[in-house]
Order: sequence, then structure tokens, then C-alpha cells
Amino acid sequence: MKILQVNNYGYIRGGSERYYIDLVRLLRSYGHNVFCMTSAHPKNVIDLNHTVKGIDIDSPRFRDILKFFYSSNAKKIIDQIIQDKKPEIAHLHIYYGQITSSILPVLKKYNIPIVQTLHEYKLLCPVSTLIRKGELCEECAKGNYLKAIIHRCNRDSFTRTAAVVLEAYISKLFGSISSIDHFIAVSDFVRAKMIQYGIPSSKITRVYNFVRDDLFFENNQKGDYFLYYGRIEIIKGVRTLINAMKRLKDVELYIVGSGEALDELKKYVALSGQDNIRFLGFKTGKELERIIDGSICVVVPSEWNETFGLTVIEAFARSKPVIVSDMGALPEIVTNSVDGFIFKSGDIEQLHDKLLWMAYHRNEAIEMGLMGYKKAINMFSSKRHYEEIMKIYKKLIK
Repeated sequence: MKILQVNNYGYIRGGSERYYIDLVRLLRSYGHNVFCMTSAHPKNVIDLNHTVKGIDIDSPRFRDILKFFYSSNAKKIIDQIIQDKKPEIAHLHIYYGQITSSILPVLKKYNIPIVQTLHEYKLLCPVSTLIRKGELCEECAKGNYLKAIIHRCNRDSFTRTAAVVLEAYISKLFGSISSIDHFIAVSDFVRAKMIQYGIPSSKITRVYNFVRDDLFFENNQKGDYFLYYGRIEIIKGVRTLINAMKRLKDVELYIVGSGEALDELKKYVALSGQDNIRFLGFKTGKELERIIDGSICVVVPSEWNETFGLTVIEAFARSKPVIVSDMGALPEIVTNSVDGFIFKSGDIEQLHDKLLWMAYHRNEAIEMGLMGYKKAINMFSSKRHYEEIMKIYKKLIK
């Protein structure tokens, strides 16, 4: 099968890029001819057949601002891909802001079936998170994105918010909903949220993300520390986790990753005198795997509605239990008191109690981790994911 995969970035910035890269490799391992379209970047880690001129969204110039809404370069490239490679299906991921919705009319012109994986809430929220200044918000979900400008939802900036709102309207005009033949929701939570705000249930299928085969490791060794890894932002609940650690002086917390709140939280830890918390920076690959393997459990204390929880299934694959908040899709993945614990988001005392139990029941923690390992094999294997994705592809191609 000839498959076109489209994503803004070809290197790991977060869970969506990790999934995109892993999916490309998975499809190629089954013998499919996969073409990638992404923005040009020196960090790109996979064989990228076609790259689009990227834009700097952090310090944009005037021409970058125009390209944020519409990329004539992307339109030209995808037209050439279709003529040269003749893909049977296009699978989109996060394409707005770099590749842009300029590609949608071209795909429709050539009658290429389009499927998109919904890694975030962009169809409902111009800033993609359903968060307004740290609080849950669904005011724009019915399609009136102008409310985001009133609240300055993008970094508390009128200009940045106006830009993403305008982009959302332009994308909708070019077919960000109407031109997509089928959506893939990464969780039941996301699927239900999309249906709630108007996406037909027949047009959206839930397919969980997967764990690469090489990540599975049946580990029955006790861990030495708690671990958080991922983006370091306030909505990820990292401050709550730090506060929950204040009375656990004899166990360390490793915080792995980078993000906007990193410096703020480093200062917060220093001022509070918590010398059992270590910031290790961004880690990936074998180094990150070793850190996971040495942990008691992995903590995912999110304070926003997580669309999935790739960190959770990776922890399971390494035989580690998890402690998660009750936000978004996380309770779908974790079975409370079986392969981990679920606590009320933002509740420091509840989280402290779960950490305390893990710290002083490490043999039981091993058993919980092994239950998670079995779950990962049964529910989140690459084989199962491949079969579910191919069902969707084949149905659309027919």
C-alpha cells in the first residue's frame, strides 16, 4: 500500500511526534511504501522524502506569519507527491501552523482518502488544549473561536491568540472537518468529546496508541525513586507532585524533560529546600529507558484532560506501575489498585498517600508493574495497532 504520512515535525517534541515516527517505521516494517511530508529541520530523525520550508513560530517574521495561515510551498509539494508517488491514502497528524490546511483542497482534487489522528483538541479549541489560563474551558468548542481572543488564551497575548483564531477559521474554511474522510481518536474520552460537539460518530474511530516492540521489558526489580517524565508545564501537575513530595524526604523524585515551567519549578524547589528532587533535563532512547527501569513507579499528575497517556503505556511496557490523575483518558488506561493508582487531580494529600504507599510497598509495586506489562502486551502492542489502522485504511480506499 502507498501511504502518505503528514506531520509538522519529524523529530521528537512530544507524544504526537513520537507516535508519528513510530507509525511510519511500523508501516514500513510491514512492507508498505510510506512517504513522509513534514517541515525541514536538522533534528528530523526518520527518512523524510518530502520537506516543507518550516517557520519560526516563537519569533516569527512577517512572512512567517503569512505562512502560518497558508503555505503555498506545502501546496506545491503535496501536488508533486501525488503526481509522482500516487499515494492511495493520506494520513494526517498535526499539520496546522507549518504545513497548513493548504494541502486539503489538493488531496480532495485528486480524490485521495484522508484520515487524521486527533492527538489534541484543535477542532474544538484554537489553542488545542481546552485550557484557559490554567483552567478547563470549552467555550469555543461549538465553533465560536472569537471567545479565545477575549480571554487571550495563547500565552496571554492578544496578537498570538488572534493569530491562532484566524488560523482555526481559515483551516475550517479549507476543510479541516469537512474534507477529512475519517478521524482517529486516540482514546474514548477524545472520541466522546468530539461527538459531543458535532463530529458524527460514524466518522470517528477510537484507536489507542501503541508501544514499540523493543520497549517491552519484563522487570521484577525494586525501584529506588519516583519518576515524572514529559513536558514540564503547570497544567501537567508537576507543581502538585513537588508539593506532594514535601513529606517524603527519604525517597527521591526524578523529573525528566523540558518545558516552559522548568526554570520556575527549579526555583520553587530550591526555595522550599527539597533536596530530594532532581531535574535531569530532556532524555530519550536507552538513557530514558534505564531511568524508567530504576524507578519505583511513574507519576502522571496531569491537571488538564490528557488525550491519551503515552507515558503510561511506556511505563507499563517497562513493568512499572503508575500513579495518574483522574483527567481525560488516563482513567481509561489505568485500573485502580491493579496496575497503578488514580487520584483526584490537584489533590496534594491524595497524591501524597499514593506515593507513600508505593514507597513502603515495593514488592506489591513490582506485582502491579507486571500487571501493567501484561496489559501493554494485550492492549497496546504494535501488532494490534497495525491491524486496527489497516482496517480503517482499507475501508477508506474501497
